[in-house]
Amino acid sequence: MKAIRILTAVFVLLGLSAPLSGPLKAQQKRKRLLVIGAVEGFQHDATSQAMATLWQLGRDSALWDTFIKTDTQWITKKKLEGNAKNLDYFDAVAFYTTGELKMDDEQKAALISFVKEDGKGFLGVHSAIDTFYKWQEYGEMTGAYFNNHPWNTFEAPVILEDPTNPIVRHFPPAFKTWDEIYQPSEIFSRQKVRVLLRLDENKLDLANKNVRRTDKDFAVAWMKEYGKGRVFYSTFGHTPESWDRPDMQKMWLEATKWCLGLISADATPRPRPAN
Repeated sequence: MKAIRILTAVFVLLGLSAPLSGPLKAQQKRKRLLVIGAVEGFQHDATSQAMATLWQLGRDSALWDTFIKTDTQWITKKKLEGNAKNLDYFDAVAFYTTGELKMDDEQKAALISFVKEDGKGFLGVHSAIDTFYKWQEYGEMTGAYFNNHPWNTFEAPVILEDPTNPIVRHFPPAFKTWDEIYQPSEIFSRQKVRVLLRLDENKLDLANKNVRRTDKDFAVAWMKEYGKGRVFYSTFGHTPESWDRPDMQKMWLEATKWCLGLISADATPRPRPAN
């Protein structure tokens, strides 16, 4: 009985009210996220902050462990030497990348099968669609390529399209954010992705010479099922200010959870709403 009283006192001092099984339950196996910050093009100042934020979100939520790499060595299904990991070790991959990355055919096939056949997740951050223009399957997976940023960095007027979706339902119906917004290329299609957020076309300078979408449809966050897997992309994340915003951090938290298979969300494509 004395031992039990001592143990209870320790729990009180530590602020713990659960029995011994509580901490053990909290230490259940976490998911694993591989974050790639490799670049072969424009160098984004916010890349380090983005990767660190995804690491911190996983740590604070205790839902996943984050492995940060600035090269693509681990994007493979080959067995690597030493303590190096391969895709079999992970549940999702996040790209904050640019250009034609140094990946051979085996690595490219491994990434596609990781999502499409293995049912894992892919999280595209900002310039992830400014990557692999020469690799068609990559564009099919992400849902679009970068096609200029007509307004550069500005107070972007955003509309919430999917107010019940757990990834974005914390946003108000309309809001502004200081960021650089990418214009999706012509391969973007609402028949293939579910748009969660878009720019308010009624508050944009559509006379800008770099505006190329005649449909005035500027999606800024979307999700899709790709084979058995899950893909999320958002153009947000160019500026440090974007990563400092709690509502944006919440979006990346929930998007990562969805990509990791921790939560459910409707990714069914649908037309643009009337609002």
